Amino acid sequence: MARHLACHCCGMIHQIPELKSGEQAVCTRCHSAFSPPGCRRRSSSRTAAAAVAAFVLFWPAVLCPILVIEKLGIRQQSSVLGGTIDLLKHGNWLVGGVVLVFSIVFPLTKIVLLLELSLLEFFHRRHKAATLKLMEHMGRWSMMDVMLLAFLVMLVKLGNLVQFQFGPAVSAFVLCVAMSMVASLSFDPRAIWEDSE
Repeated sequence: MARHLACHCCGMIHQIPELKSGEQAVCTRCHSAFSPPGCRRRSSSRTAAAAVAAFVLFWPAVLCPILVIEKLGIRQQSSVLGGTIDLLKHGNWLVGGVVLVFSIVFPLTKIVLLLELSLLEFFHRRHKAATLKLMEHMGRWSMMDVMLLAFLVMLVKLGNLVQFQFGPAVSAFVLCVAMSMVASLSFDPRAIWEDSE
């Protein structure tokens, strides 16, 4: 039975016949290969594995101490979430709110939506497109990787004035950012419409 598929590169619609073992369909316009049946399910499995890893690593990344700072004999350690709460307590509502929303809420939401699209399937299939759009929007505004870069810049700028030590959350933070990026890159949006076997 023939299927209709759009080329992932140029968008041209093709009628793909049943392929025998070893055969591969190719776009007549740009010569890109079509993914064989089941390939997108493997892509979903990779995405799910990376998203689960990012979800597990997210919690120590935001709850454990990320920096230990010593200045003039005073030693202080803070987590991402603890620092955000301190900002809000001291009346820095704008900065605290920005850090909370863009470095904690949005990244966590993006990871959960990736899990929903690749593994959980709580939502009905007709809601998958909206979930995908929301995940892509959250991904654009989540700033965990930007925050990591800010830590590195801070170490370079203040290296002689203040003594820094990385806390245990740094490893989890770096791995969480990496796993979140791997999950996003390996996700094939067409997999959400491929029929389950």
